[in-house]
Amino acid sequence: MKRVVYFLPLIVLAILGGFFLKGFDLNPRELAKMLEGQPVPEFDLKPIKGRDDGFKNTDLLGEVSLVNIFGSWCVSCQVEHPFLMEIKKKGLVPIHGIDWRERNPDDGPRWLAKHGDPYTRVGDDPESKAAIAFGVSGAPESFLVDKQGIVRYKHVGPVTPDVWQKVLWPLIQELRKR
Repeated sequence: MKRVVYFLPLIVLAILGGFFLKGFDLNPRELAKMLEGQPVPEFDLKPIKGRDDGFKNTDLLGEVSLVNIFGSWCVSCQVEHPFLMEIKKKGLVPIHGIDWRERNPDDGPRWLAKHGDPYTRVGDDPESKAAIAFGVSGAPESFLVDKQGIVRYKHVGPVTPDVWQKVLWPLIQELRKR
């Protein structure tokens, strides 16, 4: 029995190593797509400061829309934000925002006042309830949702002109025909 105790750390290390090696086989892009084809998860967020309306899953019914997860603390969000403003200016698709994990409830509204507000609706998600329901791993992430409230595409990272032209805009046009 004493000998087993000596080998116990090696056994535990071998088991953990097996899980670690199995992780290399997982494709993070496949994990990101788990919500595609599924209804938008249920959520009901309060509005950010300065807005009257919050944001909930039923707001996404009836039109193709883009849901963008952002935060004032997010450097990549600053990269994509001017392009989101351009999309809004052209009226190409309604963009709804989820302001995720702000330390101070004034940070998100202040950031939008400074950089512009491309969002039709913005919900405050300080406790990550909606972000967890969406399976968000970081900001920014965007979800293309059809008229029936089904997630049709998840984009991880900033929405860039290249992503828009090659992926999002063609999908939006296709989904509007359905």
